[in-house]
Amino acid sequence: MFQKKEVIYSGTIGVCIVDDIVRLADNKKDTYNYYLLRSVFDKTKKAYIPVENHTVQLRGLITLEEALALCDASDPSERKEQERKEAEYVISKHDKERKKAK
Repeated sequence: MFQKKEVIYSGTIGVCIVDDIVRLADNKKDTYNYYLLRSVFDKTKKAYIPVENHTVQLRGLITLEEALALCDASDPSERKEQERKEAEYVISKHDKERKKAK
């Protein structure tokens, strides 16, 4: 289970932040937990994804090594836009953290 404020990857909106975990009811008044995801790159994009039994790919971000390999090894025209943005986000985040540590 992902936590609030965690940055993850969603197959539908790309790199996003778990803005909240909310309880929503269906027509039968059963309630379920949903992730409220907001895109890191487009603040107008959001998605409600069930915490359990979701069909959307949700995962942690790739590592810095994976991001660098993806940028180096792949033909840019073959990569999905979301994958490219994820790699750039991971590399940028690493660079910012490295500068802060100095």
